[in-house]
Amino acid sequence: MDYDAKVFPYSGGYGRYNRMVVAFSWFPSFAVMCNLFSDVFYTAIPDAYHCKPDPRLLPSGFPLANLSKLLYLNLTVPWVNGTGLSHCELYKYPANSSDLSQRVPREKVSCTQGWEYARMSGLQSNFVTEWNLVCGDYWKVPLQHICFMTGWIVGYIFIGSLCDWLGRRRGFLLSVSLSSVFGMAVCLSNSAVVFLLLRLTQGVMLAGVFLSSYIARLELCDAPHRLMVAMVGGFFGIFAEVLLPGVAALCRDWPILQAVTTLPLLLLVSYWCCASLFPEPPRWLLATAQMAQAKRSIREFSARNGVCLPDELFPGEMLLSEIDSVFNEDCQPRYYSVLELRQTRVIWKNCLILSFTLLIGTGIQYCFTRNLHMSSSNFYFSYFVRITTGTLACIFICSTVNHFGRRSMLLLSAIVTGLASLLLLALAQYLQGGLVLVLSIVGLLFSQALAMLSIFFACEVMPTVVRGGCLGLVLAAGCVGMAASSLMELQNNSGYFLHHVIFASFAVLSVLCIMLLPESKRKPLPDSLKDGESRRRPPLFPSSQADRVDLPLLNSRPLSSEYNPDNYSRLVCATRKMLSKDRLPYRIAVPTQQRLPSDGSEAPGQASQPLREASEH
Repeated sequence: MDYDAKVFPYSGGYGRYNRMVVAFSWFPSFAVMCNLFSDVFYTAIPDAYHCKPDPRLLPSGFPLANLSKLLYLNLTVPWVNGTGLSHCELYKYPANSSDLSQRVPREKVSCTQGWEYARMSGLQSNFVTEWNLVCGDYWKVPLQHICFMTGWIVGYIFIGSLCDWLGRRRGFLLSVSLSSVFGMAVCLSNSAVVFLLLRLTQGVMLAGVFLSSYIARLELCDAPHRLMVAMVGGFFGIFAEVLLPGVAALCRDWPILQAVTTLPLLLLVSYWCCASLFPEPPRWLLATAQMAQAKRSIREFSARNGVCLPDELFPGEMLLSEIDSVFNEDCQPRYYSVLELRQTRVIWKNCLILSFTLLIGTGIQYCFTRNLHMSSSNFYFSYFVRITTGTLACIFICSTVNHFGRRSMLLLSAIVTGLASLLLLALAQYLQGGLVLVLSIVGLLFSQALAMLSIFFACEVMPTVVRGGCLGLVLAAGCVGMAASSLMELQNNSGYFLHHVIFASFAVLSVLCIMLLPESKRKPLPDSLKDGESRRRPPLFPSSQADRVDLPLLNSRPLSSEYNPDNYSRLVCATRKMLSKDRLPYRIAVPTQQRLPSDGSEAPGQASQPLREASEH
């Protein structure tokens, strides 16, 4: 049955209770983004570091007390032109030498006693400095980010499918509880390997928290409010990014920062105790034919929204009666999985295209942020430029998408992203630094808009019965794009040019793919697979209504019928309920009939009347 037209208005619509639940669904976005972007501070490489001087590498008996610190560093650490002190090497002198000048043959060896680090941005110690992941062990830093994103990919696919089987509330509570446990366990990591494994498992659960709260948020509001509800959640995530540098400066050490970012997840566990803060959306309960839970949820939403569902034949009771007529009493719940997409064409096509656009939106951002790092080596410059472009992207989506449509704005974002990427790819060496910076900022802004709009668009066009699994596939593709940047760093950016060419080509190709998507502006969310299959793209050249000629003799409109199956089913259910009551609201009067004579003869007046009329004719 049509949820938006027949169920949602009678349960209070987007009333005060729905608004309260949506508001509480924004806080998980803040908690998740705190844990996601704290990874930037955990893996930040210090601006300056060098090997600790080793006195054993100097000649035996050499007096060190007479040397200043600067002279001691110059004698023990090689100097590299353009970068300063060497990061990974020390001088080793002959054992019996007394001359420490440059004429003496000195051997360069790897660091033997660790490293000395300059003050970092935000934290004084992090994942890199704790276990000296520099020089030969630097590959573990991008590997940590790849493992973290792998956890998000697994979480989106697994928890997304779990939300279609167990529900949004159960998937959310499971993810929040386990992410809190793993988040606190990360603080106790005693080695880099343990840190990698715990961050991977926490990433699995953090993905479930974000996915389940995002879906529930959109399923509890109507079409006019969906965009703003989704974008306010994005602003909560941006607010978390703004706060993180200050929180990191106060915490100083990475275990304290990890504990502080896990604290919001621990507060979200309170949703377990108070079910009214994060209830199960009635839309999913009805779509999966869970009738008892759906009717109970509808009554709860209507009562908390201030809409009364009386026991007599008023709209509320007619709604519940119609639910009984559509679904049989012995109807069993039916759950779906993403494997059902094998039997669809339109849903699978939309899921594939939006996964492709999100992959481009997240993967191509590395090409733009790399230019920001080249423009300024300051950590906070690129960090806050990214936050600013993310805020502008949210504002751009809020101000344009409801007016011009989802598909057209997604198309515009893909076009601008592709053009900025192609211009940087072809003309970067001929442009001035200021123009390169402007193109990078514009490309970063629209690539973030492309990513945000792809997620929102996917949640709108996917049916309710498989929305968790389908949106999980789309978000998993986005995490693949985020992990691509770490793959480049794992190879010391040796494949950066090929990475840029591939994603710029993908951005151009996505322009053609977006034209195949439907338009979901001011349309209800699809609930069943049949509804999802009906979401086809609009025609490229829609015919004008004025060009049609309606002939009166060839009118194709169906004739109105006095029989309406919906009204008839309501009447039957209402009558059955009324007759099943112990006390009827009125007395049924039985009409009295005149008793006929026993011999079957008729009254004289009645028998002569037809004969008299026949004789007159």
